[in-house]
Amino acid sequence: MKTLNFLLRAVPPFRLDYTAWALRRRPENMMDRWDGGFYQRVFVFEGAPVSVTAVQTGGVDSPALEVSARGEEKKLRPSLKEDIAAALGRVLGLQTGLKDFYGMAKKDRDLGPLAERFRGLKPPRFPTVFEGLVNAMACQQLSLLVGIRLLNRITEAWGRHFEGDGGGSAFPLPEDLAGVPQEGFRSMGYSAQKARAIRELSDRITKGLLDPEGLGPMDDESALRELLGIRGVGRWSAEYVLLRGLGRVRIFPGDDAGARKKLAMWLGVTERLDYNGVGGIVSRWSPYGGLVYFHLLLKGLESKGYINE
Repeated sequence: MKTLNFLLRAVPPFRLDYTAWALRRRPENMMDRWDGGFYQRVFVFEGAPVSVTAVQTGGVDSPALEVSARGEEKKLRPSLKEDIAAALGRVLGLQTGLKDFYGMAKKDRDLGPLAERFRGLKPPRFPTVFEGLVNAMACQQLSLLVGIRLLNRITEAWGRHFEGDGGGSAFPLPEDLAGVPQEGFRSMGYSAQKARAIRELSDRITKGLLDPEGLGPMDDESALRELLGIRGVGRWSAEYVLLRGLGRVRIFPGDDAGARKKLAMWLGVTERLDYNGVGGIVSRWSPYGGLVYFHLLLKGLESKGYINE
């Protein structure tokens, strides 16, 4: 095994712990690991798994990450530092400036204290839009915990495994899942509909018939229409992918039942919120609805005892 070590700067303010929790969502997440001090994930670069570990130094207002990447001697070239830095930058939102968000929050009686409590949280993203789509498909109409366990299973079964110390597997690439029969997904606990949708998505990408990463330059509405044209993707899934896969921080997935409940409890809303009701409330914080979504996620995780000062 070979190791590359380097320092990576982040736009302040930044907290790795908060951002890692917003990314992983539950402690059972095996793809995004957090031990209270370091974040670790296995990525795939040029077809080979690379274990990447990041530790924050410098504090919230002068943040930097000490990065250590381990991989096969022949595969882990020094030039991969740029690719590794770009992947971490995307996943952890390292270069996202939130000055305007914090300026708005200071003037808001509700958002101000919440933003201050989790100051340094950056909007996380999945490494690829494909991973965002599979996450959405797996978690549809299930509890988040069950959805993450389903994702863990396909990662263990078909992701590219890192053989060095600590182990771990990368989330499967489209080509890793394209040849899996639907019965394979079914044996992992996926419904027939989800198995078909994930298999078809993987097949289409592998054959060059679909390019989810190509949605990046599109505006929100155009990207939403394209996403809704994919089998297994409805309004919740599409908005989830816009936020977590494409980094559209204005998007608060209004069909997310858990997020609706958190929003209502936070604001003391007693009536049952529907999609339009959520949109009406969140418009108050435009264009940062997605950031409110992530802050409420952390508030919920804190209430469960996962996050401590």
